[in-house]
Amino acid sequence: MNKPSDFYKQQIETHSAELKNLKHKLAFSSTLRLLVFLVACFGVYFFFGNIKVILPIIVVAIAVFIYLVTKHSELQHKRDLEKALIAQNETELEVLSRVFHHLPAGEKYSDPLHFYSQDIDLFGRGSFFQYLNRTALESGSDFLAKLFTENKIDSIPEKQEAIKELSEMPKWRQRFSAIASLVKTEVSATEVTSWLKDYKIFVPKWIKLVAPIFSIISLGLIVLNYLDLVSGYAIGGWFFLGLAISAKYLKKVNDLSSHTGKIQSTFEQFHKLILEIETQEFSSELLSQKKNLIVNSSVNASAILRKFAKHLDALDQRSNMLIGVIANGFMLRDLRQSYNIERWIEEHKESVPMWFDVITFFDSYSSLGNFNFNHPNYIFPEINDRHPVLKVKGAGHPLLNDSTMIRNDIQINSEEFFIVTGANMAGKSTFLRTVSLQIVMGNIGLPVCAEKAEYNPIKLITSMRTTDSLTDDESYFFSELKRLKFIVDEIKTDRYFIILDEILKGTNSTDKAIGSRKFVEKLVASNSTGIIATHDLSLCVAAEELPEVKNYFFDARIENGELFFDYTFKPGICQNMNASFLLKKMEIVD
Repeated sequence: MNKPSDFYKQQIETHSAELKNLKHKLAFSSTLRLLVFLVACFGVYFFFGNIKVILPIIVVAIAVFIYLVTKHSELQHKRDLEKALIAQNETELEVLSRVFHHLPAGEKYSDPLHFYSQDIDLFGRGSFFQYLNRTALESGSDFLAKLFTENKIDSIPEKQEAIKELSEMPKWRQRFSAIASLVKTEVSATEVTSWLKDYKIFVPKWIKLVAPIFSIISLGLIVLNYLDLVSGYAIGGWFFLGLAISAKYLKKVNDLSSHTGKIQSTFEQFHKLILEIETQEFSSELLSQKKNLIVNSSVNASAILRKFAKHLDALDQRSNMLIGVIANGFMLRDLRQSYNIERWIEEHKESVPMWFDVITFFDSYSSLGNFNFNHPNYIFPEINDRHPVLKVKGAGHPLLNDSTMIRNDIQINSEEFFIVTGANMAGKSTFLRTVSLQIVMGNIGLPVCAEKAEYNPIKLITSMRTTDSLTDDESYFFSELKRLKFIVDEIKTDRYFIILDEILKGTNSTDKAIGSRKFVEKLVASNSTGIIATHDLSLCVAAEELPEVKNYFFDARIENGELFFDYTFKPGICQNMNASFLLKKMEIVD
């Protein structure tokens, strides 16, 4: 298998060549449109005064010009798509080099009250979300954040298979994301579906029959006038009758146009996204289920959405003076297009949320597949219900550089607790976050940074970054107590892996030691599983009295006046602390 970087470089080369070709075609298209315009002007000038010749010239010129504009727009879309694909591959090369802090960080998803997201750098600058997220739609980003935080342990093998399959489809994933990136939304998908659901119809049903008849009569009058069989006054009267009928509904049509103008691009691109899903074969159960939601009817969802996009585009053309006035006078065009839009809404508004959800799902899962593609050496945990909750060989943190990270082996059984001690900066916090991410990634269905992994799925809950709150007038200690109370309440009703960093930091040493010991005893009695990091060596005594508790540590040593860490997870109790040494080394104290 080629390295991901080789694939991205080759894609940049391919799409750059295609972009250059499209730019040439666009230049030719612009020249051709100008030529048609000049020929039409010459024809009008040459036959000036002969209305029977000038009128066909104008009609033909307009038809040809509209056709060329349509083709030009198609070329522009292809050009924009190629630019998006090039940008995607350039981004992936940057991320492979650990340059990703310019990507969306997902700060809005941060929640200090969540089970674990605040503690393990899931969101924000330098977060796992920022590193992994490649969603192009806001709804996709929201759904990806939900996957990160939902703390569910169901259907993990199915999730793994879906991510594996998408990982093996890099060109399809990139094309899907590129199309999605061209969606210019003024309103969210949720607002769109709410508007469709609550929409009130105003166009009378008789317009379906009257509008075509009115148009036929208009055409007949124009032909008769061309043959000098009907006067221009008759055409003018008929024209103003059409304008009067249209004017009666003008305000409501304007309101409809205002709303549809904001969602036109969304439906234009969404029908293309649905088409990408419909035309792709999927073998994994989860992806197939999602696809079946849009292809199990007699007419594919992409065709239905494309029809609506055309209706919206047709109504949008009313801003053109030629269409907005003349077509309304002779064809009742606004009412006819509004009628088409309303019939579509009435028939399909219940299905739109489901179609949007499918698009959102693939947008978010493409990011997961992309992550797997970028990390071919990561492995999917073997899911089982055996005694070890987590058994990992060579566990590492995915945000650390693979060439320099120190990997550790972990095996923790169900209803077992580790007390982890260690010097400052020895690696305890990184280890806690590594274990946390192993669990979160395992639950999502992602591969983990390890050589081998077995996992008995379990929900995660942490307390590592408790802060005080000036807004709520809460002390640090009270905030920590609230967090511990939250944990105690949750483990009464479900099975959790608990990760704690320094229990009761906000109180004095003696009180802390007593309280921490009692809390450990309570956790052990609750049949929970977890890890507690601490500087309080007195807590390690619990291992002598509670068989469920085991001691581990991260070491530090001083050699020739320098401090060294091996960042290795070892059984036992840390004997070397470094606070005094660092104070002296930095000349803070004598």
